[in-house]
Amino acid sequence: MANNLRFQVVEEAFKKHALDVEAPSERPSEYFGKYVFSRQKMYKYLPADIYNKMIDVMDNGARLDRSIADAVAAGMKQWAKEMGVTHYTHWFQPLTEGTAEKHDAFVEHDGKGGMIEKFSGKLLVQQEPDASSFPNGGIRNTFEARGYSAWDPTSPVFIIDDTLCIPTIFIAYTGEALDYKAPLLRSIHAVDKAATDVCQYFYDDVNKVQVNLGWEQEYFLVDEGLYSARPDLLMTGRTLMGHESAKNQQMDDHYFGTIPDRVQAFMKDLEIQALELAIPVKTRHNEVAPNQFELAPIFEECNLAVDHNMLLMSLMKRVARKHGFRVLLHEKPFDGINGSGKHNNWSLSANNGILLHAPAKTPEENLRFVTFIVETLMAVFHHNGLLKASIMSATNAHRLGGNEAPPAIISSFLGKQLNELLDHIEKSEKNELFNLKGKQGMEIDIPQIPDLIIDNTDRNRTSPFAFTGNRFEFRAPGSAANCASAMIALNAAMAEALVSVKQRVDALVNKGENKISAILDVLREDIRTCKPVRFDGNGYSDEWVEEARQRGLDVEKSCPIIFERYLDESSVRMFEQTKVMNRKELEARNEVKWEMYVKTVQIEARVLGDLAMNHIIPVSTHYQSKLIKNVQGMKDVFSAEKADRLSSRNMKLIEEIAERTEKIEQLVEELTDARRVANHIESIQQRAIAYHDTVEPHMDAIRYEIDHLEMIVEDGLWTLPKYRELLFIR
Repeated sequence: MANNLRFQVVEEAFKKHALDVEAPSERPSEYFGKYVFSRQKMYKYLPADIYNKMIDVMDNGARLDRSIADAVAAGMKQWAKEMGVTHYTHWFQPLTEGTAEKHDAFVEHDGKGGMIEKFSGKLLVQQEPDASSFPNGGIRNTFEARGYSAWDPTSPVFIIDDTLCIPTIFIAYTGEALDYKAPLLRSIHAVDKAATDVCQYFYDDVNKVQVNLGWEQEYFLVDEGLYSARPDLLMTGRTLMGHESAKNQQMDDHYFGTIPDRVQAFMKDLEIQALELAIPVKTRHNEVAPNQFELAPIFEECNLAVDHNMLLMSLMKRVARKHGFRVLLHEKPFDGINGSGKHNNWSLSANNGILLHAPAKTPEENLRFVTFIVETLMAVFHHNGLLKASIMSATNAHRLGGNEAPPAIISSFLGKQLNELLDHIEKSEKNELFNLKGKQGMEIDIPQIPDLIIDNTDRNRTSPFAFTGNRFEFRAPGSAANCASAMIALNAAMAEALVSVKQRVDALVNKGENKISAILDVLREDIRTCKPVRFDGNGYSDEWVEEARQRGLDVEKSCPIIFERYLDESSVRMFEQTKVMNRKELEARNEVKWEMYVKTVQIEARVLGDLAMNHIIPVSTHYQSKLIKNVQGMKDVFSAEKADRLSSRNMKLIEEIAERTEKIEQLVEELTDARRVANHIESIQQRAIAYHDTVEPHMDAIRYEIDHLEMIVEDGLWTLPKYRELLFIR
């Protein structure tokens, strides 16, 4: 029966048709945010004074007064009851790259032997999840269960099925952050303060700077039946073996092509549900690889954008199963074709409507533009290793450096025009750049920057951190990642760079130098300092690796070693000075990163060993037996000489199967031994390094042998769905 499973699921997959998806009768703008406790609903369900206080909290960062919590909870509960909600949960983001929730019903004893529906301000604001049951890097012991989830009022409450979901931070009983949201909020606050201070050089009306994020979610879809017939996909999210299909993406016929009917129905259903949850999805299309797709929203405030991405990933999985698919968010589920990323489009905007990374028409505003561009480069230069660590994982490591994603060296692409502008400022004398014209004001000799700078230079798809006209595109984050990890590091690094600018400019001004002149002095110094991180060439070339090393950039490729950048003194100092994370939190997070790396590779190694010994070798030897029987039969029919000649190909196959199965058995034994040795290493850091250096190579070697056997063994005997089926049946 096992031999028939593959063909059974293939046959069933071919018979499936697109589901009918009934679109709401209203226009998208009318059902947008249907299941979200939005400002409009707050206005309807909250008393006017409570509403105004909540808006002050959300817009201006005012401290949440617990005295209003009961009134807010009452309004939420009323709305939720009208929507058929019976439960509530604190929805948080532990260090697992996913989300967590515990559902409680709106019921309490009424003291008379019955029940009443109740939802107080206390329940809204705070709960106590088990902090020791999530990865915490030793901050909590197994016998110390208590942690706190605390409401984040800047992110709207929403409904999933019959449950009211309350976005929260997650902290230890002793106050350390156990999640992504808490340090993300701190990093956003740090950038806001630092950028606002610098903006004051150019605008009197700026009192707040917002961090914006627009993510691009890439993913694969695989028929559910085919997925279930691949234990490696089921257990690890990627194929641990599989010879590439004769046709994959080499014809470039999938990219931006017609979306398959079943996929189109899935996308339509997903978009409707996403819009009902106020996720502003905008773009959908086929990606480069077969059965690979992308979904992207309109950019939003960074914290909200992260919440929406985490919610969307959960939603994608639910909707995919409804349509007979499984969504693959692993960064490299298939070997030999493009992996999936999640490009983070990052920008800063002031409360006066100015995009701080956007060029302008006046000399002074262009000086603001140059200031924020240069200081972003300073952040990337000083912390390029840390930024790489922020996006690195056991899964994303398979994608980076694969000539289809940004390389494992963080550099920045600016384009010809912007590079020439920075070179002009760097090489010019101060009196050439800046002149005072009495009452007429100032003159800055900065070449005019056209409004459409985005179109003046072609994009560089090999750059991990590229300027794209009014923002930077951080292309290295993986498809399964929580965007918060990259944003925390980038925001904190940017805050540090801006604080430094402010301190140095103020010092020069206090000595009597003109403000504009002082800014140009500092910028010229920083342009020279961060020049090594500017690179517009081919990031995949071998020459760039050596050049990057000479420039002082981080060229490390080992995932466990890259994690060490979090504990560099420069990183610790930056995080502590910006008040984003302290040393204890950083050390704990690294413990979690190493632990997650070990567990990921450990599971993959065990699954691969099982498949090799219990699937691949039995199938291969069964086919070998058939070949042997054929050779023996030939000798019964033909003369010895003729039988040898006619059986020569089969004899070669028999020998090759024997050699490759023997090699697999040997490698699996060596893999098991390597795991056993690594597991006895006490230090989780050194254990992770051992898994990278000694365990993973055996897995690659085993795959090599299996993939060759796949091309030899009779197709009808091969039990696992092949790449041509996984990638082309939709």
